[in-house]
Amino acid sequence: QGGLVESGGGSVQAGGSLRLSCEVSTYYLSTNAVAWFRQAPGKEREAVASVDLSIRRSYYADSVKGRFTITQDDAKNTVYLLMDSLSPEDTAMYICATSSLRPRVSSWWQIGEYSTWGQGTQVTVSS
Repeated sequence: QGGLVESGGGSVQAGGSLRLSCEVSTYYLSTNAVAWFRQAPGKEREAVASVDLSIRRSYYADSVKGRFTITQDDAKNTVYLLMDSLSPEDTAMYICATSSLRPRVSSWWQIGEYSTWGQGTQVTVSS
């Protein structure tokens, strides 16, 4: 264990905010993209956001655009997901993933683009 470590999940009321953290051990070694996915029970994983670490370009799912922001702190080898205006539909296990490839507009959201996955951090939003 130790490749990817997520933290920051918890239970919040609708309209609240959370900041998720993903510490990446390979940040300076082989990682070019870091993404956040989410998965609810019985559902498949869906992409939330991704960032190209080298040029700091971000990508977002339509469902979270304007509410979530992905940021990076190179000194801490960490990528954050700032989550605002949370609603119950955001309830899921949030999973961090990394890729050795540069993300592209047409494919950043595809699970197959990412080779390393964390164990996730739970986010629960109540009405």
